[in-house]
Amino acid sequence: MSCLKISIFTFLFVQACFICTISGADKKRSYTDPKEVDADYAIQGEYSGELGPKKEKFGLQVIARGGGKFDAYSFEGGLPGDGFDAEDGKREGPYKFVTKDGVVSAVDEDMVGTVKNGAISVKDADGKSIGELKRVERKSKTLGKKPEKGAIVLFDGSDAKGWKNGKMTKDGHLLMGTESLRKFQDCFLHMEFRLPYEPTNRGQGRGNSGVYLQRRYEVQIIDSFGEKPRHDLCGGIYVTAPPKVNMSYPPLTWQTYDIEFKAAKYDDKGKKTANGTLTVWHNGVLIHKDQQLPKRTTASPAKESPNPGAVYFQNHGHVVVFRNIWAVEK
Repeated sequence: MSCLKISIFTFLFVQACFICTISGADKKRSYTDPKEVDADYAIQGEYSGELGPKKEKFGLQVIARGGGKFDAYSFEGGLPGDGFDAEDGKREGPYKFVTKDGVVSAVDEDMVGTVKNGAISVKDADGKSIGELKRVERKSKTLGKKPEKGAIVLFDGSDAKGWKNGKMTKDGHLLMGTESLRKFQDCFLHMEFRLPYEPTNRGQGRGNSGVYLQRRYEVQIIDSFGEKPRHDLCGGIYVTAPPKVNMSYPPLTWQTYDIEFKAAKYDDKGKKTANGTLTVWHNGVLIHKDQQLPKRTTASPAKESPNPGAVYFQNHGHVVVFRNIWAVEK
């Protein structure tokens, strides 16, 4: 959109007509039920649309930071996984928003953006329309995927008997802090997870967990919606590699991992001869391809060895829940 000398967020919002009542007395830091959230949750989320005379596609992710404050990031070409070029695309932000007197607002001399009825209308300084971005609620391409032929169903919501000290929520979801009784070598794993909404928390303190293959190699699970890809954020292979693109959806949205795991190889003397590898799809988008695992994850429950290992869900002090977990041995 160089012809307009803007990207989607060279402007900041002057007025948000999507009115929210922010309670300063609400000190709750963690929400685990989408029906019981603060008013900011209705503003947080993904927006997509076309701007300018050429109708160029843009995506926007708005992140609640607590107390009526927000960070926003823009993506040229569309949202991650929906048009944004993870290698060369321009991502800009954060742009700061503050709620005052029930109105979310910010100012830029060139642009005006207004949120109303789940959409953002964008106008220039003269009030001429540039375009509109609509709020979208995406679902993973593999959400609800049924077990493949020959799959071992690890959790279907009926009970947690297949898990060491497994505990379930009243809604039939598996809680973090457990591991499968079944142990694996090479396998394909499908799992679905939901992160808590913790707007006042930051970094590693925001909905943190992780899934470990063989209790040795971690794919990070954490609320990193809108952030740059990093090894210690969602989709990252902890310490080893960041995801190619951060495919995180907003917290309290069901997300998926589909993981193809190849275990490390050992000779008959127990010496490792080949690293294990991981190929990972996050919400149906490929984020790792045959990623080498040169060593176990720091602080993993198990050391490297030729022995099979369990699927382990880390308890990092945040209420992360899981469902529809199954694996196919290779």
